[in-house]
Amino acid sequence: MSSKKDVSVRRNFLKKTLIAGSVVGGAVTSKIALAQNSESNFLVVDPWTKTQGSGFINPPYGLPSKYEKNVVRVLPNPVPTFPTGSRTPLQSLHGIITPNGLVFERHHAGIPDINPDQHRLVIHGMVDRPMIFTMEDIVRFPSESRIYFLECSGNSAAELKKATGKTAQEIHGLLSCCEWTGVRLSTILQECGVQSSAKWALAEGADGAAMTRSIPMSKMMDDALLVYAQNGEMLRAEQGYPLRLFLPGFEGNMSIKWLRRIKLGDAPWQTREETSAYTDLLPDGKAEQFTFAMDVKSVITQPSGMMKLKLKGFYEISGVAWSGNGKIRSVEVSTDGGKFWSQAILQEPVMDKSLVRFRFPWVWDGAPAVLMSRAVDASGDVQPTMDALLKAKGANIFYHNNAIQPWRVAANGEITNGR
Repeated sequence: MSSKKDVSVRRNFLKKTLIAGSVVGGAVTSKIALAQNSESNFLVVDPWTKTQGSGFINPPYGLPSKYEKNVVRVLPNPVPTFPTGSRTPLQSLHGIITPNGLVFERHHAGIPDINPDQHRLVIHGMVDRPMIFTMEDIVRFPSESRIYFLECSGNSAAELKKATGKTAQEIHGLLSCCEWTGVRLSTILQECGVQSSAKWALAEGADGAAMTRSIPMSKMMDDALLVYAQNGEMLRAEQGYPLRLFLPGFEGNMSIKWLRRIKLGDAPWQTREETSAYTDLLPDGKAEQFTFAMDVKSVITQPSGMMKLKLKGFYEISGVAWSGNGKIRSVEVSTDGGKFWSQAILQEPVMDKSLVRFRFPWVWDGAPAVLMSRAVDASGDVQPTMDALLKAKGANIFYHNNAIQPWRVAANGEITNGR
């Protein structure tokens, strides 16, 4: 939360930077003045002001402006034989909410076409009353809406060996943030009568891979949701329609899509997706299991890779930060490759296990620069450098890359991956 002191500091900083910007970026100031003083330019009537606009119900389901046609999800490059997902264009988004049509995808056997009237959720195992729920049954329970981030544990994985991606989307695009609506899972589990000996739950999807993961009962009874809507409308097919499990802060693969079954037991099931995959390989060759929570992380999205600063002067550095361990406490920004760090402003709302937007005023003097952000969460964890991450976890690491992302600004304003 920003204090009055933070706001005052920011205002003073902005005042100084804008004054400096008017000097350093003289071209910007002169162009604005020219436009303001040119009556002919000011009074010109644009062609779209002279014609009747299109009907407001065309099309019935609204679409973005045609001028935003390049703001889309992208597939991995090179595209695999069987596409397994797509990435969110983080550098083109504003605020913290990801539109439904831009939420990243990750699936293991394609997207099933499920008729919600025929879909069922079975809850069995260590319960007093095994039950089968229809979608009609589930939506009758008390619902709630929460804003949470969703991140694939393999997000940014390719960067662990060398710089590979060019944009924030290519490198960090397996990340989104939505308002999720559904039923608190503990409410439905209580209807079934959870037995005291139940310590784990197995969640299974209805896709061709029958995606399954073991989940601690402590999480299932805490903030886990049975989700059927996102951002005010029913789930998209690629996001688990008509029903998905959502585990706030945990790696994305555990929020099982197309959820069809939950079985309670006294031990983890050791499924394929938690033995041969989604485990962290240690330096000695052993694998660490059940590293569920996504670590504290941030990335600058404006300006970022493949963009270009056209003029010297004032720019606002902006990005997002998040943590599976709770709220973001602070974000620092460096413009000199980490030699000196300054506090960024966190834009409200700052919520638990959600993206938070940070902003930092900067005057570019035309010299080369390296932009970096470093987040700290409520638990005190600090986002590490890549060297520190590899030293702590070893060269075999693949999942949970939360290292600081550097963007290199050249003297001509071009921005590239600074890894």
